[in-house]
Amino acid sequence: MLTVTKRELNQRTAAVLDQVTDTDDVVVTERGKPRWRVSAVRDLDTALVRLEREGRYTPPASEPAPWPSRPGGPPYTGTQADALLDEMRGDH
Repeated sequence: MLTVTKRELNQRTAAVLDQVTDTDDVVVTERGKPRWRVSAVRDLDTALVRLEREGRYTPPASEPAPWPSRPGGPPYTGTQADALLDEMRGDH
């Protein structure tokens, strides 16, 4: 993202606007602080398209990963599970 000063935008408007692309905006600063953003007009952009372009949204995969046949971790017997719970609770 290009950053220019307000004065530079005033004196070199055409050159600054040439830097604006479909994917890159230009930030205009005043006294060293960002004040405005110049971006290309995108008529067909929806909110999700804009967020995806800005890298703030990733669409879901078209083919999601399959569910595991068995949840991770070792299988426990009832006695082992009771012993683990007792240990976690501090009942030992």
